[in-house]
Amino acid sequence: MESKRHVEVCIISDIHLGTYGSCATELNRYLRSIDPGMLIINGDWLDIWNFGSNYWKSEHTENLSIIFDFLKNGIPVYYIPGNHDDIARRFLDIKLDIFELRNELFLELDGKTHWIFHGDIFDLSVSNNARWLAKLGGKSYDYLIRLNRWINFIRFKLGYDRIMLSKSIKDSIKSFVKKKVADFEELAIEHAIEHGYDYVICGHIHKPQIRHIETEKGSVTYLNSGDWIENLTALEYNKGEWTLFNYYNDLAYQGIDRE
Repeated sequence: MESKRHVEVCIISDIHLGTYGSCATELNRYLRSIDPGMLIINGDWLDIWNFGSNYWKSEHTENLSIIFDFLKNGIPVYYIPGNHDDIARRFLDIKLDIFELRNELFLELDGKTHWIFHGDIFDLSVSNNARWLAKLGGKSYDYLIRLNRWINFIRFKLGYDRIMLSKSIKDSIKSFVKKKVADFEELAIEHAIEHGYDYVICGHIHKPQIRHIETEKGSVTYLNSGDWIENLTALEYNKGEWTLFNYYNDLAYQGIDRE
């Protein structure tokens, strides 16, 4: 059996189990390929908003099982709820052995302070006054993903490349999306600099990236773990350095399958 790749800290987010868009199969393959020293699930693990769709595959149950196996093997797991699984926030600060449910997490890694949280607190579209609109958008997105997969199945049979409808729609409203993302990132970065954190790590907006920012007030490194719907990305920490894992580039295209 092929040895697993060691990762000191692994951060995943925006998995959305219980929806058609969730790429649980691919995530399960990734998680089986690594031996993490610590796993952080940074929000939207379960999509409570869309549970009414009555969609739950065996791969989704399997994902829960893999997390339990990590715990059984002594790997600490931190679960930070997001807006789609915010019901879990009713049980914040629960600690069951090496499993912890937190609203945010502060880690000291190699002398650097890391502030880790989902990010929806900086998103006005999921505030109480606009919550119904955010939920409607979530359901619409899930239906779009379902339609997209049928279209890509037909395109594959006809010999065409896959397309991503959600990306096309986002591009058509590019100015709005760019402003929303920019506002989100700016607020997170400003807050992190103000409090003297070296790193700020979010999920929520499904935009994976790592970048260093310097302002007149200070500097910080901003990271976003992306998602497991479109980008299939995770953050990995090893030997004092953060990197972005991309499933398509780093695992699937190598033909690795641990199922």
